[in-house]
Amino acid sequence: MLVAVNGGRVEVRVRGSGDLVVLVPSLGRGGGDFDALAADLEAAGYRAAAMSPRGIDGGSPAVPGLALHDFAADVACVAGALSDGPVHLVGHAFGNRIVRCLASDRPDLARSVTLVAAGGQVPSDPETHAALMRIFELDRPDEERLADIRHAFFAPGHDPSVWLDGWYPETKEMQWSVRDRIPFDEWGRAGTAPVLVIQGLDDPLSVPANGYALRDRLGADRVRVVDVPNASHAMLPEQPAIIARELIAFLREQSG
Repeated sequence: MLVAVNGGRVEVRVRGSGDLVVLVPSLGRGGGDFDALAADLEAAGYRAAAMSPRGIDGGSPAVPGLALHDFAADVACVAGALSDGPVHLVGHAFGNRIVRCLASDRPDLARSVTLVAAGGQVPSDPETHAALMRIFELDRPDEERLADIRHAFFAPGHDPSVWLDGWYPETKEMQWSVRDRIPFDEWGRAGTAPVLVIQGLDDPLSVPANGYALRDRLGADRVRVVDVPNASHAMLPEQPAIIARELIAFLREQSG
């Protein structure tokens, strides 16, 4: 379904019924990354809404000049279109910044916040950053792009070809340009919501120190960190069962 946002629209994949869980994807990627997780959420009695940012899956074109707060406002529009009350927010990779910003801007909308592969405090090394940027050069040979996807997104022994497609350079440029424009305290504290961090121990982009730093900063009473072995930045196709198990258990705690 298409949901109206400020000055445009975004595509949202909705399935299931029950408490709403809004899923926000990684940099320059769409809501289809959450298909398996959304199915698990539906089976557990939740309504999953996996949204794609502007420029993807039939939504409005990517718009240069937007701010992180604007991306958060798009998520708020999706939440408001599908629920009358606060919702559970899940952000993968760059999506973690968006859902934390929304929870900071609109704490009334955030029932809980789950961060999958959450960066924002401890930077990656320059070569991993360069590999991430090269992935979006779609005219490069598949073999070269697969090498970069493997390096930045997949743990040893996992097949990077499952993410060869699904990269949107214009959306990436729109999102990446706002990455460091506002200070951490303006977006990174996730309001007052309880926070779950699920992080891969083999992640070179959002290194595990990020989760520990967030827990130290906000307190262990608010932030729970789950370390996942044999998982890198992609995580969703690498360890779907662990992510679903930890997320659903966390959501049930918030409803208890």
